[in-house]
Amino acid sequence: MKSIMTKVFEPKGSFDLIYQNKFFNGWPMLSDNRTIVMVFPIDGTDTSAAVTINQMTNGNLAINVISNSSNVAEEAVKQALAALSLDEDGTGWQNIGEKDSVIRELQEKYNYIRPSLFNSPYEAAVHFIIGHRISMVQGRKIRQNIAEEYGQEFVIEGTGYFAFPSPEKLLKVQNFPGINSTKMERLHSVARAAIEGKLSREYLLSMEGSEALKYLESLPGIGPFFSQGILSRGAGGADNMTHDDLTYHAISVRYKLGDNPTEDQIFNITDRWRPYRMWAIVLHHIWLRESGNLPKRTFSKK
Repeated sequence: MKSIMTKVFEPKGSFDLIYQNKFFNGWPMLSDNRTIVMVFPIDGTDTSAAVTINQMTNGNLAINVISNSSNVAEEAVKQALAALSLDEDGTGWQNIGEKDSVIRELQEKYNYIRPSLFNSPYEAAVHFIIGHRISMVQGRKIRQNIAEEYGQEFVIEGTGYFAFPSPEKLLKVQNFPGINSTKMERLHSVARAAIEGKLSREYLLSMEGSEALKYLESLPGIGPFFSQGILSRGAGGADNMTHDDLTYHAISVRYKLGDNPTEDQIFNITDRWRPYRMWAIVLHHIWLRESGNLPKRTFSKK
């Protein structure tokens, strides 16, 4: 395994890699405590890559790609940047706060943080299916065990990092501890969709949001809640809009709309956030969870 690309990337808009990682993903870090390590299967291929990212003093990112295939370098960088919402131009993000004092307060409180995503919609779907009706700790352990048994290993500074198996490899897994037959069938359906290119970010974001959700819900085991999670946390899209009571409750509290705001009231507010509605929604979710002011239950509004 060797380095197949090094490059420097300049984020468009405010970005703090260490703050982002501590707040969201918790990607492992190298011994310098400044370089994160991401490992993942490359969309559209049967191979994986490791990507290390370090933010230099001038704010630019030093990126290194490690793989056994030199053909995946550009796609690996593309996926890594998308997972950090760095594929989006954030230069206008501060302007939203200048027009909306609620957003400005949250931006300043959370250092203009951007959403962090799964490595791909494929991995997002796998996460939701495996984690259904079990604890987060159990789900994380099962995914790690699958990665260690069937995924590709990358050794960096003497430490092994395992990518989750590619869709092609996942299709070959017939039984695994902690995954019942129903979940395995659903995982195979997700793997087939990924192989067909129908779980790529490009494919999902090429559709209207409602159309993408409808497609995702056609996959076995994917309901309204999971479909919104896959679209918003897997595919991303700075201006996507989620419809769930957690989002509506957060907006209602921050904007003092009362207990039962109408959709028109919600949309009148979220329209101010274009083209960064999803980024603004994520800020509200962060604040809501920190404040402990959660609704009694969460469900899809669509």
